[in-house]
Amino acid sequence: MEFMKLDFNTVYLTINDYYPEILNDNVKKGEKFLELTKVIKGKTLIYAGSYSNINKVSDLLLANTCENDSDLLKSFSDWLGRNYDYSWYLTLLTKRGIGIHNGQLHRSLSQIQVKLFEEEKEGIDKLISTSSIIEGVNTSAENVIVWATTGRGLRFNNFSYKNLLGRAGRMFRYFIGHIYVLAKPPVDTETQLNIPFPDEILGTLDKEKCSKVLTRDQVAKISEYDREMEAIMGEVYHEYKKDSVIQSQDAEMIRTIAGKLHNNPEGWSEIQWLNNQNPDYWDGALLKILLLQPGSWETSYRDYIAFVKVLTKNWTSTIPDMLAELEQYNIGIDMFFKLERNVTFNLSSLVGDLNMLQKAILKRGYDISSFKNRLASAFLPTVVYTLEEYGLPRMISRKIQDSGIMNFEDTELNLKTVIAQFQQIGCNRMKILLKLDRFESYIFEYFYDGITSGQSE
Repeated sequence: MEFMKLDFNTVYLTINDYYPEILNDNVKKGEKFLELTKVIKGKTLIYAGSYSNINKVSDLLLANTCENDSDLLKSFSDWLGRNYDYSWYLTLLTKRGIGIHNGQLHRSLSQIQVKLFEEEKEGIDKLISTSSIIEGVNTSAENVIVWATTGRGLRFNNFSYKNLLGRAGRMFRYFIGHIYVLAKPPVDTETQLNIPFPDEILGTLDKEKCSKVLTRDQVAKISEYDREMEAIMGEVYHEYKKDSVIQSQDAEMIRTIAGKLHNNPEGWSEIQWLNNQNPDYWDGALLKILLLQPGSWETSYRDYIAFVKVLTKNWTSTIPDMLAELEQYNIGIDMFFKLERNVTFNLSSLVGDLNMLQKAILKRGYDISSFKNRLASAFLPTVVYTLEEYGLPRMISRKIQDSGIMNFEDTELNLKTVIAQFQQIGCNRMKILLKLDRFESYIFEYFYDGITSGQSE
């Protein structure tokens, strides 16, 4: 095998570095940014880096950009207002041909915006983004503006920087990509593929399988961890480890939870109340669980618990109505997205691990797996939550449910069956039956493009 380094690009990139004249002067940065947005033509990605920077860029654009005449984007903005929040940044920006892409939005919203960004005439011209746009999203633009490369919580290395620059230009569409840099570029270094094993995950590793890549000290730590966990859980610990039953990669946290269960078995009886359908019974159990991972919940324990209880209405209520309930906790639309994602990933994972550990240690017959599953799907029917990953927003799924065309609440229903039903009914018939408005029809057609690819309707 021979390695051949090929120094060429399929498109030509022009890099305009304004950082030497701006340095860390935020006023100059804002002025240069607005100057660029007025003269740059074509599709433009704006890399903001962080959620707070998205807000800064959004404020600048809202104050200095006029609404455009795209009927498609006006209908999108109206749809966002009705289903999310009329005062939301995205609702206001879309009327100006601007979108927002980040990892906290509902996946359907991110996909719809990428679709609109690909539209030649009536679509979005500018897309403000965090690193979500360079992590597996298949899109590119004629222009890329780099607003930030450093900041709180922003880890932007040279590899990521070059990946971002690669979003400028596209073969057979934008043969020349233009890059405008308003922040200090990362130091140009060679990329090294180095995957160390931190101590936090050592307890999850099989010392026999990984012996060739572990140090003697690491093997000893794994052995000690295994002995300690076996003393608490018995032989079932090795079964759990072999079958990767525990989701968390933080072995130290798992050891802490196991120790708490073992040392105070009576103190955990209240977790059984999580199986009660009335959320008013959950407060004590939820607080006990949240305290297992302090600092992981984006807000105070009180507000987080209140959010979880309101989120139980996700399928029966609307997002604007839930936001009205959450207003007393200062939870707006952006925090709603952040906390919902936290519930579906962080909390559901922790509850799942706790459930498996308590079944082995307490042996009391408690099983809160159904509660864990409800968390993982944001208290939506599982197929509805999954369809949102495919580009179909939950509010349209609700319309389908209310129409009687499909019953998403059927626990026997799975994704394969649902998609087969969609394909059998067909896009045009579904639009007629549901009486969709213009933008809902646009969403539905995009969704059907994804599930009927390669098939004739």
